[in-house]
Amino acid sequence: MKLLIVEDEPNLLSILRKGFAENNNEVSVAMDGKTALEMLHNYNFDVVILDVMLPDINGIEICRRLRAGKNFVPVLLLTALGTSENIVTGLNAGADDYLVKPFKFGELDARVNALHRRAHQDTERIDSITVGDLEINARAKTVKRDGESIVLTAKEFKLLYYLAKNSGRIVSRDQILDNVWDINFDMNTNVVDVYITYLRKKIDKPFETKLIHTMKGLGYVIKP
Repeated sequence: MKLLIVEDEPNLLSILRKGFAENNNEVSVAMDGKTALEMLHNYNFDVVILDVMLPDINGIEICRRLRAGKNFVPVLLLTALGTSENIVTGLNAGADDYLVKPFKFGELDARVNALHRRAHQDTERIDSITVGDLEINARAKTVKRDGESIVLTAKEFKLLYYLAKNSGRIVSRDQILDNVWDINFDMNTNVVDVYITYLRKKIDKPFETKLIHTMKGLGYVIKP
């Protein structure tokens, strides 16, 4: 893998760089947000390990800028702020996973490998899915309903794609967390419900026929 590690604490940065390099990864590093954004603009990486607390542009803002620029490289946030609110903020900004400091290198390595596998699998998925009058192009990452283009964030698109891929089947919140965020939360979180609400406003609200349905106590299903 080609990894970018963005961390301003020299000792931790050295440990991470050494650990990933010893596992036969190509490792680049940045110690501030500005440098990280420049590197992400000029080079392609498989996974970004991004500290939240940086001296100039914080990790949350870097995530927002990446996703706004249509850069969907997998991002794992390192955070000393382990509260549900802070973690959800990071995920909402476009991060794919998080790890709370302090952590064991083995867990970080496993999560990075999981993100890389998921990204690789995504490139092999089918190009398009149709559910009723909803059209999803996975390769172009475009969505249309009744011929009208709908703009989604990266995470909204991933959630919609997962629901559509399982059209007609109920998927639980845990399944969504595992497949869309690629993580198992160790807390009670409403991030899935929040994103379902976001999707409904864009996918269902402007149209007479609703596609996204809540199955009380079970999860969600998308169907005509």
